[in-house]
Amino acid sequence: MTALEVADWRRQVFALYAEVRASSPRDGHRLWRRGRDRLFGTHPSTPLLPDDLDRFEGLPVERYDPDWRFEVELEHTSPKRLEVETGTDGIVPFERIGLVDIPEVGTLDVWRLASYGGGIFVPVKDALAGRPGGTYGGGRYLLDTVKGADLGPGRAPESLVLDFNFAYNPSCAYDPMWACPLAQPGNVLEVAVPVGERYSGEH
Repeated sequence: MTALEVADWRRQVFALYAEVRASSPRDGHRLWRRGRDRLFGTHPSTPLLPDDLDRFEGLPVERYDPDWRFEVELEHTSPKRLEVETGTDGIVPFERIGLVDIPEVGTLDVWRLASYGGGIFVPVKDALAGRPGGTYGGGRYLLDTVKGADLGPGRAPESLVLDFNFAYNPSCAYDPMWACPLAQPGNVLEVAVPVGERYSGEH
């Protein structure tokens, strides 16, 4: 893939999430599923390997469940720094800016990309991770705003929309050439999250 192809992928992801934010959650989820299937199936920057692309029929995403959408306020906590070594972007630094408490689900750390571009990053690893028919073993992403995956603010000050129906697998779930930042201990949930993108290891 070329730099311009990657830039076009990012441009389309930003546009897709803008449509999602302008729609109702359920309609936005339909747009999101269709848009991601189109990108994965047709775009030159798809993370799917050639053999997987040949038999690709769509990403395994569960039906929308409104009970898994939350507006949560950021709670400030002690700072923490994380440096992730990746094969494509070198060492990527993150700083914890706080945490969110999700009713009957658990707490998740909220990270800021501490390099050019900034951005809010919230990965999540749930009790289905690594299980057959479950979720990706390394965890999924809820938000990665520097790359366009942004559901917007909540209604309260310093709040975020976290909708687990939009949890998606990082690129390294499909192509081992990618080295992705994965869920740290503060982003691991004891409960099963049955919505969002699933993972079979075959696409």
